[in-house]
Amino acid sequence: MSQENKMGTMPINRLLITMSLPMIISMLVQAMYNIVDSIFVSRIDQAALTAVSMAFPIQNLLIAVSAGTCVGVNALLSRSLGEKNYKSANLAASNGLFLALVSFLFFALFGIFGSRLFFESQTSNPVIIEYGVKYLQIICIFSFGILGEMMFERILQSTGQTFYCMITQGTGAIFNIVMDPVLIFGLAGFPAMGIEGAAIATVSGQILAFILAALINHHKNHEVRITIRGFKPHRHTISVIYQVGVPSIIMQSISSVMTFGMNKILIAFSETAVAVFGVYFKLQSFIFMPIFGLNNGMIPIVAYNYGSRSRKRIMQTIRLSIGIAVGIMLLGLVIFQLKPDVMLGLFQADEEMIAIGVPALRIISLSFIFAGYCIILGSAFQALGNGVYSLIVSVARQLICILPLAAFFASHFGLHAVWYSIPLAEITSMTLSTILFRKIYVEKIRPLDTGEIPS
Repeated sequence: MSQENKMGTMPINRLLITMSLPMIISMLVQAMYNIVDSIFVSRIDQAALTAVSMAFPIQNLLIAVSAGTCVGVNALLSRSLGEKNYKSANLAASNGLFLALVSFLFFALFGIFGSRLFFESQTSNPVIIEYGVKYLQIICIFSFGILGEMMFERILQSTGQTFYCMITQGTGAIFNIVMDPVLIFGLAGFPAMGIEGAAIATVSGQILAFILAALINHHKNHEVRITIRGFKPHRHTISVIYQVGVPSIIMQSISSVMTFGMNKILIAFSETAVAVFGVYFKLQSFIFMPIFGLNNGMIPIVAYNYGSRSRKRIMQTIRLSIGIAVGIMLLGLVIFQLKPDVMLGLFQADEEMIAIGVPALRIISLSFIFAGYCIILGSAFQALGNGVYSLIVSVARQLICILPLAAFFASHFGLHAVWYSIPLAEITSMTLSTILFRKIYVEKIRPLDTGEIPS
């Protein structure tokens, strides 16, 4: 316990790569299975693809609740380890798992009682509704897999063991990819289950990853001890977790509100427009997921060094992360500008989808460079205990900018103009993020001690 954690001693360049690369790889695998999942669903028919697109806000809400809670646990756990407060670190981990269980109960009940109402609020097409209800119920009722997986993985991340996260996420994702065609189309002796098969493949991969992550934590994570026997929720620990976590949950949940609102705007033009927007989210995940892997490695480094009062290492980490993120986004921008028709073709796109989708992908991708910068600064806010700043930026971007602009463009200029709402909102987000980071730098980072181990 007395040995200095590598997050306080290892040179930043090597540390960030060591921490982030496994997560980037695992996130890329996850992005691939998201894309593959939708590709196989599109081979059922377009109604199935539209149903999955309409289910996305709830799936995103599920991830938001889980990821937001995990951010709070991650920040508290890493800071506690930086302060050598191991009791606080153990409480953060145990109470984080308790909160994951509570979240599961909420989503399971929604899946049983709320799925049909959710789809009926978006469309009157009975085929899409039936597809959507079947898919979403399975995702929600078995959501303990993704909730448990993410929490155990974040506990590993907080102690710098991101390699194991790559193993758990990769295993779950590969299992999903393999089982998708087997269960959807009925291969290897399995019955053809269509869209239900897609959902079962997804939750099966998540449950497998959850079990694996729990076992690895038990056997390999020696810095954090999770207590189940005699466990009681610790009010103060939960409060500290949610001080960072709730703003993050709300921030990411806003994306669900935005997506739901955009689907309502787009359905007025056609079901194909909704499908295009859903396909965009799947495709952009391949660009954004590496950034999320990067910030998953960055957050514990920043939080740890904030706990140990190392200003230089905090700023080195943030600057390097921004540089890498912008570079990845530039590559994504080039791909989306040059090959939008090829990407849409993966989803059995007909002439209408190509006509709508090609300009949509080119216009929306203009936002990528700004988005990379904003994601990193938002993660820095969370790591430093100022998750509310990320919330402010997210509200401004998605509710104040995207939805009003999209509604205005839809009513005055048509479908083509709707897509411009996203890059315009991202420029606003970049400006606001810069202003808020300057504030947090002056208040929290600059006053820190400068004496530290050279990096």
